[in-house]
Amino acid sequence: MKTVAHAPAQNRTLEFALLGLLALLWGSSYLLIKIALGSIPPFTLIAIRVSIAAALLLAVVRLRHERFPIDTATWRAFVVQAFFNSVGAWSVLAWGQQYVDSGLAGVLNSTSPLFVFLLTLLWTRHEPITARKGVGAALGLAGVVLVLGVDVLAGIGQQVVAQVAVLFGAFLYACAALNGRRFAALSPTVTAAATMICAAACLVPASLVIDRPWNLQPSSLALAAAIALGVFCTGLALLLYFRLLRTLGPMGVTSQSYLRCGISVLLGMIVLGEEVTATVGVGLLLIALGVAAINTQKKTPPQASA
Repeated sequence: MKTVAHAPAQNRTLEFALLGLLALLWGSSYLLIKIALGSIPPFTLIAIRVSIAAALLLAVVRLRHERFPIDTATWRAFVVQAFFNSVGAWSVLAWGQQYVDSGLAGVLNSTSPLFVFLLTLLWTRHEPITARKGVGAALGLAGVVLVLGVDVLAGIGQQVVAQVAVLFGAFLYACAALNGRRFAALSPTVTAAATMICAAACLVPASLVIDRPWNLQPSSLALAAAIALGVFCTGLALLLYFRLLRTLGPMGVTSQSYLRCGISVLLGMIVLGEEVTATVGVGLLLIALGVAAINTQKKTPPQASA
């Protein structure tokens, strides 16, 4: 059974920095999606997103003179990864968020580390499950609730089907992180490019049938947001994602779902001058502690020499 190849201690700072960058990229995607949806329907937007990312990553693969695998088993695995990571997850989230308030959707969508923890405990057992990681997952979720406001939980139970859809999206993200371990022998560039190629092969035909994009008249601002979404929040983000799967493991890389919430609040402070209440401050602290607990390895004592 494969185990996670955690980063050496001296590289942990770099890995945490890359995890923060991934959270920043995916956290900012919500703003870009909101802008783009002003004149681009959901399926077409997702199709544009993955197509741009696929083209960008394919160019990077060519520039690096890397090769795609040619066996059908690996490409079937890429199709599964594309469903978990984008096709299925983004579709159910887009549908659910039509009926669920953004705050509650944020809480439900941040549960991926909990799903990874449970799936690892009950099924994959690919890495040691410690009490520290369990506490970290719980702390991170508690921090998200405090940052978004405890009152968002009052909406649980209303629009149950839509809430289950958003929660199912978080479950698919957890499955994507666990399934992504099987590509450890491939470079992150090849894995990311192949995954987006498979996603585009699914989503572009769906967009043509459902949205008939040739009839659309998107604004220049919406197109700019869609391009930024594809280049930065998808192409670049997936390169980081598949790298971090190797070094931090599935639970570690999904912990960025907690960080996304904290980063959105910090961006509001820096860019918009928003104030942070004591409750939000405590929530940010819990998020930081939770992510640290998930990703910090327990030091093993040196063995005595014979």
